[in-house]
Amino acid sequence: MERLGPLDAAFLALEDSDRHASLAIASVAVLSGPAPGQEEYVAAIGPRFAAIRRARQRVLRVPFDLGAPVWADDPDFDVGYHFRRTAVPAPGDDEALHRLVARIMAQRLDRDRPLWECWVIEGLAGDRWAVLTKLHHCMADGVSGTRLYHAIFADTPAAAPTAAMDPAPGPMGLVLDAVGDLAWKAVGQAGVFLDMVRSPMRLIRGAAELAAAIRPTTPSSLSGSIGTARRYHVARVPLPAVVRVAKAYGTTVNDVVLTAISAGLRAILLSRGERPDPHTVRTLVPVSVRATGDLDELDNRISLLLPYLPVDIADPVDALAEVHRRLVREKATGEAEAGRAFTELAAREPFAPVSLAIRFAARLPQRAIVTVTTNVPGPRAPLHVLGRKVLELLPYVPIAVRLRLGVAVMTYCDEAVFAVTADFATMPDAPLVTDAIERTVAELVRVVDTGVVRPRAPRPASLSGSSHQRDG
Repeated sequence: MERLGPLDAAFLALEDSDRHASLAIASVAVLSGPAPGQEEYVAAIGPRFAAIRRARQRVLRVPFDLGAPVWADDPDFDVGYHFRRTAVPAPGDDEALHRLVARIMAQRLDRDRPLWECWVIEGLAGDRWAVLTKLHHCMADGVSGTRLYHAIFADTPAAAPTAAMDPAPGPMGLVLDAVGDLAWKAVGQAGVFLDMVRSPMRLIRGAAELAAAIRPTTPSSLSGSIGTARRYHVARVPLPAVVRVAKAYGTTVNDVVLTAISAGLRAILLSRGERPDPHTVRTLVPVSVRATGDLDELDNRISLLLPYLPVDIADPVDALAEVHRRLVREKATGEAEAGRAFTELAAREPFAPVSLAIRFAARLPQRAIVTVTTNVPGPRAPLHVLGRKVLELLPYVPIAVRLRLGVAVMTYCDEAVFAVTADFATMPDAPLVTDAIERTVAELVRVVDTGVVRPRAPRPASLSGSSHQRDG
């Protein structure tokens, strides 16, 4: 039996612990028209999904949490069930699309079936239509999730399923397999501890950084209880402009991204009469630890960085320098490596206490992390679906556990899209974030174009060996 990894299972446990959360990720492809008919679309795209085994599997829990949940073939799998169709109301503008995306993503996926849906959205102005591909975060992270998206965008005919359906195990089979898995984990513990001993100081320092990250942030209205409904807003900036700014200041594209997001959160705080200080906003930044050869594996292989965003700094150039300094420090401490080591260790622990710890932590009044910011590079070449050109790609990141706002960034061709997910009741002013993002990038570009660029930020040599990590 193929078990969910500790991060995969954690997303299920977090959702179980928060009745207001729907922990699905998504991308929205906006295409030129006309939209294909439903039968034509399902006939063309359905077999591509069916050829991916994970798309035909559902999650089974092991009795008493003796082991991690397992992936099992769905004996009643019907690919047509997962294809939905809807339309935006007139006038079919972008705001109407964003409201519809928020409603679709606020609804949980059916745990009794494979955890994905594909929505065709009609009625967009300008002879456009859209495809929303939604999958539970337990299935994939932002990098591996693109494998399912390729099922839509592939130019080649769908391949036949490569494996026959296996009968779903019964409760006793799940229990017996879990008992055997516990014995294997007892033997495997030594390997993890050996890896931790090989570079003890770096891991110890990274563990200390992670422990420090549980310190509460300065209280603000950016975090707190949330409801079920969501808001969804989008900012668009030219990707070449972001790259130009990053090169001019000796930073990374991700540094520029986080600087723009920091300006957006600063705008919210100031509009509410709150004083942003250096410890107001700590963000969770996923970092991919996926090897190049593992890009086709559908699962979660991420660690994290937990930097403070400089919402106290008004000048975007100064803020960019501070973001870069903080990210350099976070990477140099080994925080991401420590997070990965703890994840690997959790995979070798009995699942019951790990699951209990996750559920318990999810119910605590979490005040250490204020937002999540994820950045996934998308295709640089134009994509097509049934001969229709993809005009843009919009990402979606879920929120939960007192995080009232999250930002997902995806690049496609020469555009970078910042998509803000926000709690409906407590974040009515979320458009301030997208406005500030676009304004900040434009201001950074303006400064670069003047030719008066301040000294480039330093790049410590200690990071030269970190190319295997990609900012998430």
